Amino acid sequence: MDDAHACDEDRKATGWRGSREGWLEAAKAAFLESGIEAVKIQPLASQLNLSRTSFYWFFKDRAAILDALLEHWDETNTAALVSACDAYAETITEAVLNLLSVFLDDTRFQPRLDFAIRGWAHQSDAVMARVAAADERRLAAIRGMFERFGLTGAEADVRARTVYLVQIGYISMQVTESLATRMARIPAYVKTYSGQTPSEREMARFQAGLGYQPEPR
Repeated sequence: MDDAHACDEDRKATGWRGSREGWLEAAKAAFLESGIEAVKIQPLASQLNLSRTSFYWFFKDRAAILDALLEHWDETNTAALVSACDAYAETITEAVLNLLSVFLDDTRFQPRLDFAIRGWAHQSDAVMARVAAADERRLAAIRGMFERFGLTGAEADVRARTVYLVQIGYISMQVTESLATRMARIPAYVKTYSGQTPSEREMARFQAGLGYQPEPR
C-alpha cells in the first residue's frame, strides 16, 4: 500500500467526515461537469476520499444535497443581482452599470451555474418553480431600480425585462465574447436599457471596478 492510499484509509478509519461545504462544492463540481445525474453520494464520497456514511452527518439524503445546491444558487447568483440593483447610484446609467457589472464578474454571479440550474429545471417541475420564483425576484429588483429614478408602470417593467432577458440570453446561448468586445458594447447597451448614455467618468469607474484596462487610443 503506498503512502497516499494509506493516508486515505487512515482518514476514513479515524472518522474524518470532511465538511458540509466540501460535500456541497464536490456536488456542484459534479453537477456543472456532468449534470444532475452525476450528483450521487458514493461517487462524491470516492472523489473526496471519504466514507459514504460521512455524507449523512451533513445531509439527510441525496434530495437534501440537491436542495442545498438550489439554495446555494439562489444565495449567490440571485442575491448578487438583487444587491447590485440596491447599490448606491447617482444616475440611472450608473445604476444600470452596477447591475451589468454582476454579469461580468463570475466571482459574484456564476453563469455556468445559472445555465446548469435552468437545464435541470427542464427535468423537474419543482426546480422549474424555484427558477421561476428567482426570476421574478430578480425582475422585481430591476424594476425597483428603475422606479428609484422615476420610471414607473409598464416602462419600468419593460426596461427591466429588456435588461434581464438579454443577460439571460447571453447565458442560455453560451455566448463567447472577449471582455474588450463586451466593454465596447456596454455604453450602447446602457443607452438601450435606460434611454441615456453613461458618462466617461461612469464608464471609467465601471471598468476599474472590474479590473479592466482599456487599450490606449
